[in-house]
Amino acid sequence: MQAFLVTFSAVALAEMGDRTQLLALLLAARYRRPWPILAAIAVATLFNHLVAGGLGILLAGWLSPRLLDGIVAAGLIAMAGWTLVPDDPCEPPQMTAKSAFLTTLVLFFLTEIGDKTQIATAALAAAYNDLIGVVAGSTLGMLIADLPVVFVGNAFAARLPLKLIRFCAAGLFGVLAILFAVKAIAG
Repeated sequence: MQAFLVTFSAVALAEMGDRTQLLALLLAARYRRPWPILAAIAVATLFNHLVAGGLGILLAGWLSPRLLDGIVAAGLIAMAGWTLVPDDPCEPPQMTAKSAFLTTLVLFFLTEIGDKTQIATAALAAAYNDLIGVVAGSTLGMLIADLPVVFVGNAFAARLPLKLIRFCAAGLFGVLAILFAVKAIAG
């Protein structure tokens, strides 16, 4: 139970203001389908953190922090670029529950790779040697943090300045990429 509570608390707090929380807001504003988005966040987080926890237990210490920071920096640069590409106004995206679920599932899984909550999950699974408790705590912590963001994004989507949000998000991803790249280079 201790592994669950510690992980739940750590992940819920770490997720506040995190890039995946920003992604949840953007997806909610775009698709306006909160339940499929939340379901996809749950599935992506569960799978991602299950893998992270398992690897944390099995391979603790094999991946250098420097290499991981470099991988995270490259992923953040890709996210910044993707965020800057506006939707094609001539071809509106399919606003179905299925497309919202699939898009969120893929993006959340990829964005969570190398994220602090994934790293925390791996470290806590290694520390507690309790894969189920840690993964359950991290998944529920992520959902608790993202739930209000998804519903706020859904409720205010028509009034949100999406172009400004897109540029701010790209800027934030870019700044984070630079910080991780500097951290990777500095070692």
